[in-house]
Amino acid sequence: MTTNNLIDIARRIPTSVGALTIAYSPIRLDIDGRPPLELRLTAPAKGDRLPIVILSHGFGPSFYVPSKDGYAHLAQFWAERGFAVIQPTHASSRVGGRPDDAEGAPFFWRERVAEIRTVVDRLSEIEERAPAVSGRLDHDRIAAAGHSLGGHTVSLLLGAQLHGETFRDPRIKAGILLTAPGRGGKDLTEENAARFPFFDLDFSHLTTPSLVVCGADDNPHFTPRGPDWHADAYHDAVGAHALLTLHGVGHGLGGIAGLDAKETEVEVPDALEATKRMTLAWLRTALGDDANAWSSACTALKGPASSLGTVVEK
Repeated sequence: MTTNNLIDIARRIPTSVGALTIAYSPIRLDIDGRPPLELRLTAPAKGDRLPIVILSHGFGPSFYVPSKDGYAHLAQFWAERGFAVIQPTHASSRVGGRPDDAEGAPFFWRERVAEIRTVVDRLSEIEERAPAVSGRLDHDRIAAAGHSLGGHTVSLLLGAQLHGETFRDPRIKAGILLTAPGRGGKDLTEENAARFPFFDLDFSHLTTPSLVVCGADDNPHFTPRGPDWHADAYHDAVGAHALLTLHGVGHGLGGIAGLDAKETEVEVPDALEATKRMTLAWLRTALGDDANAWSSACTALKGPASSLGTVVEK
């Protein structure tokens, strides 16, 4: 594992040493009536029964980050430590998404949900396109993680409802919401309530075990509320078991989309490393890889790494 000279306090949060990985990109899945869905698969070079994480990108200002090619360091970190990470290029991607005049543009929120379902539906086909991974994925241990608009996508798949409509996929066993949108409707400004009617989620039906991650300095432009807006899912959802808040960072969590990306308001390597280590620990415990990983990480964050953030649990 390459030594990261930029991190300090986050080293106190335990994690395993990274191992060799392999990646396949682009894997293309043909879908009737639209261009193929392109994705990247990054996985450990060795090991069997690998748990799966599907990572849903946001709708940030960068041209290339909102695609299978963004969030590379986060995907790599999880893959080096035992997870097969699948990154779809959503229909909303500027570099590889659907045309601006297609139905549902520009956010394609329904199609994004359908694309995650397609990935789950066609895991065997994805494995066939990646010979070194074929037969090594555990289709019964699937998590979904999403940043920003990706958090909205994942919220729906975890059970949140929109005006009574349900999108939950029971094959997804755990979730991570990274600075996801909070409540819509009256919690938004009048302009944004009209622009984003699909933000009006009812999180009370979100029952899948989930971790909510927020930046203490996030500045949500959709609402007159403050950073707490991004924690709504934790407060409303039965399945949202834990809330992780990182200090000194905003919507980009110190560089989650890329340290030099437009989405990153401020580069904070220690907070970013804490995000990576804490989410990894959550995934390992939630998917049955290590029952003690999450509790050990929380102990460190509440102790020697407490300056980096806080964690509360129900």
